[in-house]
Amino acid sequence: MRRTDRTIGLAWLGGLGLALHAVPAAAQYASGPNATVEVASDERRRGLSWSDGDPVLRGSVSVPVAQGLSLDGAATSLWGSDRHGGADAVIDLGPSYVHQLGGWRLSLDARYHLFPGADHQGYGEFGAGAGFLIGPASIDIGAQYAPRQSAIGGDNLYLSSAAAFAIPGTPLTASARVGHSSGSDRDPLASQRLRPGGDYWDYGAAIAWYRGRWSAELRYSDTDIDSRDARHAGSALIGKFGLTL
Repeated sequence: MRRTDRTIGLAWLGGLGLALHAVPAAAQYASGPNATVEVASDERRRGLSWSDGDPVLRGSVSVPVAQGLSLDGAATSLWGSDRHGGADAVIDLGPSYVHQLGGWRLSLDARYHLFPGADHQGYGEFGAGAGFLIGPASIDIGAQYAPRQSAIGGDNLYLSSAAAFAIPGTPLTASARVGHSSGSDRDPLASQRLRPGGDYWDYGAAIAWYRGRWSAELRYSDTDIDSRDARHAGSALIGKFGLTL
């Protein structure tokens, strides 16, 4: 791993460690940690399959440490992902902050993505979002930015918008989203990892079912990536089933 990437990774993990020391002092704000276990037919992010189209297992935990602030972690099986250098899993770590301002829900987050089983693949990114609730409907916009890192061949900016509607009298929620990925190509080969074929759009729709601690989702995902660059980036129907502990 290059020195700059090692420094970035240590900084993110060090910051997470310092924040974990704050948990006891901030316990008065915490409603308690929550965890989720999921199985899915594919791990697809921003229209790209991270698991080469294979089913995955995913576990996540969120620990509140102060009003609106939580520390989050997730681990997802990748089974030797070609997209991520043969990684067996991805581990996502970082803090999230949410603030309610009138009818707006504002959020900030940071994530470092670790890839066990692969070398020189870790990278970090920052995000911000805003959402507005109108009765049973919500509208959200967001941005995620990964600064220039050798693991992704430059920098990467992802802009997205989404809408969701809880169907009255049912445990169902319908949603739709669209996003756009762009960035620099300092290393054209490495940049293909997150942007095969260059800048692109992704879009999709989903129907989700919630009942107590259980949830299920059926989601359609697609991109406008040219077919010659679209390995594991074309249209897909993804099923997911989860349990909140």
